[in-house]
Amino acid sequence: MTHGFRHHRYWLAAAVLPVIFPLAGQAASPIAKNMACATCHRAEAASQPKTAMGIGIELPPNQEVLQKHPKLTADENGYHYEIEYKDGAGTYTVSDPSGKLTLPIKYAFGFYNVTFVFEYQGDFYESMVSYYENIGGLATTIGDNRLQPHNLVEAMGRKTSENEITACFGCHSTGAVSQRKLTLTSLQPGVSCEHCHEGATAHMQALAAGKTAPLPRHLGDMGAEEMSNFCGQCHRTWENVVEQGIFGQRNVRFQPYRLANSKCFLGDDKRIRCTACHNPHQEIVRAPAAYDKACLACHGTSAIAAADAVTKKSCPVSDKNCVTCHMPKVTMPGSPSVFSDHQIRVVRVGEKYPN
Repeated sequence: MTHGFRHHRYWLAAAVLPVIFPLAGQAASPIAKNMACATCHRAEAASQPKTAMGIGIELPPNQEVLQKHPKLTADENGYHYEIEYKDGAGTYTVSDPSGKLTLPIKYAFGFYNVTFVFEYQGDFYESMVSYYENIGGLATTIGDNRLQPHNLVEAMGRKTSENEITACFGCHSTGAVSQRKLTLTSLQPGVSCEHCHEGATAHMQALAAGKTAPLPRHLGDMGAEEMSNFCGQCHRTWENVVEQGIFGQRNVRFQPYRLANSKCFLGDDKRIRCTACHNPHQEIVRAPAAYDKACLACHGTSAIAAADAVTKKSCPVSDKNCVTCHMPKVTMPGSPSVFSDHQIRVVRVGEKYPN
């Protein structure tokens, strides 16, 4: 699909997020998680498990946010929320004048911002409040600000569908999904090698047996569009967002969609793909200057002669800290979360959020 076609495709509306299942390799044995991979890929195997993506989800008693904040409270929509951590286990309590409901916290999704998931009467619920790093406390979970609970169960959290919770576990953990069904008994926290490098397990097993080992695909061969679709299996593709009608500022967290809307996005250009800026084996870099090199690969003076006509302009203002102007920070509606808008553009004062 070309960049131009993206801008002229019809936008379809729907009420729920798309169902996203992990890569086919995700159901493989968790032994792929950095063990034998480290024999040849030492640097990647050493750094990746420490990243937010490498952690993905935390189980008791290794839930770091709760360890650091053993008591968290919030008041939302007339309900009082209290999270307590004691003796290696966390509890989530919601109360109002009619009573209270307390549940054990089984799963903590995320790393910097954490949403809690628990089971109640055989169903999975996403906590109505989440922990946000930038405020050091609890606030309404992203997307739930429009909900108006009428009782303690509804105030406790949002009941998830089977497809949704399966996708959540599939993207945040390893071994938790097989044949599109939850297999939580084999859950391993975080995104493992096999998650992205399909065939890594077979490759290791062949080498261990002294056989010729088929090589997993080299992802560095991907162009921008293919990589956006690849990463979008968890981060949402352009098509996911359009087909589900997720418009307005709430789509700022879906980076593949936002990036594809950039005027400089060319589907076959490796300079604008996800890994041109982000190393998936290392934690995300916060310093704006770290991204200048990627920007100047297209927009720097020395690159103009070889650059495509769409990307040949250089910035008349500065060649430093490019993202501070061209990838503005956007606060999610009804949430303290702040995201860098990946729709690269010249930002003008007073303009509406571009879809």
